[in-house]
Amino acid sequence: MKAPETRICGLAAVRARFQRNPASIIRLYFDAPTSRKVGAMCQRLASLRKIYRCVEPAELEKIADSIHHGGIVAVVEESTPRVPGKADIEAWFRARECLVVLDRIGNAHNLGAIARTAAFFGIPRIVIAGDLSSARPGPAAYRVAEGGLDELETWSAPQVPSFLRALSAAGFEVVGAATRGGAPAPGPAAPHPWALVLGNEESGMAPAVEAACTRLVTLKGVGRVESLNVSAAAAVLIHGLVNRGRR
Repeated sequence: MKAPETRICGLAAVRARFQRNPASIIRLYFDAPTSRKVGAMCQRLASLRKIYRCVEPAELEKIADSIHHGGIVAVVEESTPRVPGKADIEAWFRARECLVVLDRIGNAHNLGAIARTAAFFGIPRIVIAGDLSSARPGPAAYRVAEGGLDELETWSAPQVPSFLRALSAAGFEVVGAATRGGAPAPGPAAPHPWALVLGNEESGMAPAVEAACTRLVTLKGVGRVESLNVSAAAAVLIHGLVNRGRR
């Protein structure tokens, strides 16, 4: 049975995948202007007996299923996010590695933007809710992430509340981003690694998810708008959490 495929669009995202795992690229398509930037990539793919081709803009749009392809599309085998177990969580804690947990983030662009921020600040992994409404890595997310998704491990939590409780039991500080009612973010430095939980764009964290957090934080604005976009909030919170221990 043929494995499902997905597409990675944009030169930065395709380069990141190529640098990490060139063999995972099944086919590569690009337009004439981009062809001048991918010579070394094509040589390597040729040695791997992979298909690569310069195509007309209309064909590239059809392959990408979008006009937002950035001049290049890599067709890759779709990977299934792993489900973390107790041993994984304990290993993350021993390594003092933080993570970002996404509770039903439904917009692929938000997923990509959050992944880009997490990778920029050196967060090694994100965990996506197993809910069918959750966005998964795909063409739009890869393009917006600008290579960030290939710098992260992507995991899936079928039941986010129980996963957060397991994190807390292992010693993680589980920080939930609340639209209102939380303590000022990011708060005092903690001696242990943290997990930042971000909720759905419209409804925020589910009540059971919020209850499983060890503390809630809220970004305070001047009140002219209710809240930030979730990807913008993620950038502010990750920056604050990463840097609070350096003060």
